[in-house]
Amino acid sequence: MLRKLRGGLLVGIGYMLSPLSWWNDLFFNLPISLLFGYLVGWIDADWFLPGTIVGYWLSNVVGILMMQFGAMDMFLAGEQRNLRRDLLIGLGGSTVYTLVVAGLVYFHFVEVPAFLINH
Repeated sequence: MLRKLRGGLLVGIGYMLSPLSWWNDLFFNLPISLLFGYLVGWIDADWFLPGTIVGYWLSNVVGILMMQFGAMDMFLAGEQRNLRRDLLIGLGGSTVYTLVVAGLVYFHFVEVPAFLINH
């Protein structure tokens, strides 16, 4: 029972961080990625935007992995896990999603506010 509760909690928090919920970016992923970019920008100001993109990617990766591990706790408690495969699926899905979002920004389908670029 405790494993199922832990799995449910991981799925819930992971869903908030994952790219599967359309509204999560505004409340979770963007603040996390901006904070990451800000911290990286302390090292070198030119690293703010790349740091923000990496922070966004990491928050999505963590969300997907949390959902995977939580679902496995809930539904596949007794079965053998393939950690490498699970990590590759999480990294691959998050990377594709982040590249699509970065491409939308790069090709100006999505505009980034000026204060994020000229900090």
